[in-house]
Amino acid sequence: MKYFYLRTAAVSPSLKVADPAYNAACICGHIAEQAQRGTELLVFPELSLSGYTCGDLFLQKTLLDGCLAGLRAVAEATKGKKMLVFVGLPAVCEGKLYNCAAALADGEVLGLVPKTHLPNYNEFYETRHFAAGQRELAFAPLWEGKRAPLSTDLLFCAAGHPEIAVACEICEDVWVADPPSSRHAQAGASVIVNLSASNELVGKSAYRSHILAAQSGKCVCAYVYCDAGMDESTSDMVFAGNNMVYENGALLAAAAPFSGEACTADVDVGFLLAERRRLNTFGSRNETAEYFCAEADFLTDALPAPAVVPHPFIPQGEGERSERAESILAMQAHALAKRLRVTGAKAAVIGISGGLDSTLALLVTARAFDLLKKDRKDILAYTMPGFGTTGRTKNNSVALMKAMGVTARTVRITDAVLRHFKDIGHDPALLNATYENAQARYRTMVLMDAANEAGGLVVGTGDLSELALGWCTYNGDHMSMYAVNCSVPKTLVKYLVAAEAARLGGRTERILSDILSTEISPELLPPDAAGNIAQKTEDLIGPYELHDFYLYHFLRRGDPPQKTFYLAKLAFAGRYDDATLKKWLVNFYRRFFSQQFKRNCVPDGVKVGSVSLSPRADWRMPSDASAALWLSEAESL
Repeated sequence: MKYFYLRTAAVSPSLKVADPAYNAACICGHIAEQAQRGTELLVFPELSLSGYTCGDLFLQKTLLDGCLAGLRAVAEATKGKKMLVFVGLPAVCEGKLYNCAAALADGEVLGLVPKTHLPNYNEFYETRHFAAGQRELAFAPLWEGKRAPLSTDLLFCAAGHPEIAVACEICEDVWVADPPSSRHAQAGASVIVNLSASNELVGKSAYRSHILAAQSGKCVCAYVYCDAGMDESTSDMVFAGNNMVYENGALLAAAAPFSGEACTADVDVGFLLAERRRLNTFGSRNETAEYFCAEADFLTDALPAPAVVPHPFIPQGEGERSERAESILAMQAHALAKRLRVTGAKAAVIGISGGLDSTLALLVTARAFDLLKKDRKDILAYTMPGFGTTGRTKNNSVALMKAMGVTARTVRITDAVLRHFKDIGHDPALLNATYENAQARYRTMVLMDAANEAGGLVVGTGDLSELALGWCTYNGDHMSMYAVNCSVPKTLVKYLVAAEAARLGGRTERILSDILSTEISPELLPPDAAGNIAQKTEDLIGPYELHDFYLYHFLRRGDPPQKTFYLAKLAFAGRYDDATLKKWLVNFYRRFFSQQFKRNCVPDGVKVGSVSLSPRADWRMPSDASAALWLSEAESL
């Protein structure tokens, strides 16, 4: 199927209270419209065939018969359409009246799910009319001798894909301490729908959102919530059609109160299933055997069109970005402060290159010293110009160290490295890996020995993206005594430095801004004739924004290469062509697998986000694991 996406919609139709024929006609119109849009799961509000506010009319056989006739019309409207539809109505079974959600597909009523928790407080009086739903399976009469299964514990599964299972609860069910959806999810439901008639009150919309976000996150599910609209009776309440779709705690789409809008989203069931496999505490109770499962063919062949962000590690909203930056910097600084305190380190030693990573590490180290109320002069910052160091990065290094108030030291490594070349018989005219890595390893030796001399520890500067790609020198910049950036991807490094620049302002901001605009490079090869950086990292290994995108979808969402490639095309449309996306995707998998040996022996470092490559915590993989499956799929794109 289409990368395990499911197109969902929640619609609050126009209705007339106690007029099922009119309401059914409106619902049928929406079904036809949503079918044109490729919707596969369509949800209408609680008691949408009758209206929620019928009061004692619910006890009238005339209304109940009218609702059954309306249900039949809506069921017929689904004939020939690949769509699972939920609609609300009062239904009689074994002499009792239930507030039900009917699941419909291809002209059939697959089942009726009764409401479990009936509110009977304040403005609600549902127990006056309805019986509480039970888990035991019963069969409710429909028409012409047909019956439909009725139980709270029904699963509606996609034909050929039983892992795409939909379950239902109704309004108040999600507001209680033990929602039925918790049980449904543990029984295998990856998508929960809620047919609701939640009246609007001051502050209720925000509270409603919190509940739905929490429940979808706890249940590791998609949650499609459909609220009664503005055409309900306003005798004592007003309804707003506040529809929402959540996925594992994240809001995908919402219809603002009183907007009258449909709410549509493509939910990533593949991600939900991957997340459930990862979380070993999920689904510890297997209650599937107690559930009645109905199968329907409601999956289409249409390609999904989810909203895909190109930079998944960076929040989208400006306010959220500022808050996130401060949170991450605080985590890094507090972690480093703890390590400095417990080791009794007198100093922190750090190499400053004039690049992004070492800049962020210095900013974090300064924060840590401020937390410990230690003099920043005990931060020993070394600039170590070599064969590829340019005047711009050297000057920025010195200027930054001065601005941060740390002890600045310069160690020129060229003569020592040339002596080393002579010792090992390397021709310095041969600009190969030996030429480059000798510089990185010599710099690390300088820092380690300086830390011993000062009774301090070496603060590592390498970031998550470099670890993922192995873009670091083994036992060179790969090694330190504490790695503060190890779970910060390159795209986020840029943002954090920019955030600190804005916070610090003045001359420091100007220095940081110039560092941000400098080409990313290890500066291990000589500059060009004009003295500018010749060795450009992203020309050699690919754009970091692509690699961070691939890393996120590989590790955090468990996406296979074909799906990742499709999402990248959506996220970077107009910026990279397909050939470029494929080239660097193949390169990502090749490098990620081949460089695991470097990650298996990295130093301690603080985890700040949901993606980490620590061999002690988040990512364990043998160094000789084969990438053949991933490369085969990526190369065939």
